Amino acid sequence: MKQLWLFNQINSDLQRVEKELHAYIKTDFPILDQSAVQLLEAGGKRLRPAFTLLAGKFYGYPIDRLLPVAMALELIHMATLVHDDVVDASMTRRGRPTVKAKWGNVVSIATGDYLLAKALELLAQINHPEVSKILAEVSVEMSQGEIQQIKASNDVNQNLKQYYYRIKRKTAMLISASCKLGALVSAAPRREVWALGAYGHALGMAFQIVDDVLDVTAEASELGKPVGGDIRQGIMTLPLILALHQSGERERLHELLVKPEKDEDDVREAIKMIKDSGAIADSMHYVDLYISKANSYLQELPNVPTRKALVDLAYFVKERKF
Repeated sequence: MKQLWLFNQINSDLQRVEKELHAYIKTDFPILDQSAVQLLEAGGKRLRPAFTLLAGKFYGYPIDRLLPVAMALELIHMATLVHDDVVDASMTRRGRPTVKAKWGNVVSIATGDYLLAKALELLAQINHPEVSKILAEVSVEMSQGEIQQIKASNDVNQNLKQYYYRIKRKTAMLISASCKLGALVSAAPRREVWALGAYGHALGMAFQIVDDVLDVTAEASELGKPVGGDIRQGIMTLPLILALHQSGERERLHELLVKPEKDEDDVREAIKMIKDSGAIADSMHYVDLYISKANSYLQELPNVPTRKALVDLAYFVKERKF
């Protein structure tokens, strides 16, 4: 797990989340145990648990109620990652072999199912109907978003509305739930539960757009996986959609993106066209808009150090390189 200075207020409890997750996913089935631990030890920023804990910081910080929520959110996120790696045929994630690469599709699917089941166990322990309802609804929407993405593979006629709807389901809703549930289990006022959820939604949208930009602009060593993955898989992200309208070589870019099978020369050529079109800067303009929107919701919250941490976290989302 990468420790961020932004999480100084909660780092010790994030480490506790990590320790509890290791203990919680242990099983007597060796392959399942190894695959689940492999996924957990691949690291990550643990943003979703962090948002949950930071939201609770505004309202007395009831860590015993926050901890299982934070764990359930991370388990759901991890399950989606291992399933995504099967769909995308990904061999590396965060610079390490994926579960798929080491054990194949069958074990990967079983591992994702196991983690989702463990999240359900935690929800039963939490025994908070509204928490269960929100996470169930988000999980359904995330699944529908994944199907929507698969169905739209190599469809270069997608528009911004379709893109935003997809990334809302794919990313923003779980980050929104992380913020909202941290406030909810901490007995926050309803208006402030809403404000934290709205902050998380806007920040989640910005987070996914930055992810999509990094897929074109990052160094593979920093990103932890090969760049151009979205282009290979035919996933129409914001930089691709904008480039198709702005590039001076629109016809050639269109030709490359609709190809069901793309070789490395195709990917490199498409990346150059996207960069030359100005679509990267324009995509980051949308990131700025979402970050500004996210921070505006924080004005509804108590003016305490945690609020500044959330503002700083929003700017980190824009500047990150991984």
